[in-house]
Amino acid sequence: MQRASRLKRELSLLATEPPPGVTCWQNENQLDELRAQILGGADTPYEKGIFNLEIVVPERYPFEPPKIRFLTPIYHPNIDSAGRICLDVLKLPPKGAWRPSLNISTLLTSIQLLMAEPNPDDPLMADISSEYKYNKQLFLLRAKEWTEKYASQ
Repeated sequence: MQRASRLKRELSLLATEPPPGVTCWQNENQLDELRAQILGGADTPYEKGIFNLEIVVPERYPFEPPKIRFLTPIYHPNIDSAGRICLDVLKLPPKGAWRPSLNISTLLTSIQLLMAEPNPDDPLMADISSEYKYNKQLFLLRAKEWTEKYASQ
């Protein structure tokens, strides 16, 4: 019950005061399945891209973090080809930094920040990570190409 009332509160806040560049909604009246869109930030290779994400809220939420993955392909060192995201706030301690005080809005904002500032030292995609570190121009070019190919409307 706590999960349902908290999710309703979070969704209503996301509808009325969403973080800039983020939208989130219920997927076909399923309270535990949400969809989100993140707009690629200005001055990033993802600029003008619209990235779709799937959010699955576990039974134990907020004591367990939601499972979030990209549905739109994205060229990024911390996001793999299945859309999984390497981000500490998406994992429980001791490896992660999830806390029940965090919410879906915070997570989507963190993902948006990760898109703008990749963390090449904790990659899911080692090849993209080394490209980001040692050949940033090529990384930026490829990320921009993927954005145009997969995230343009």
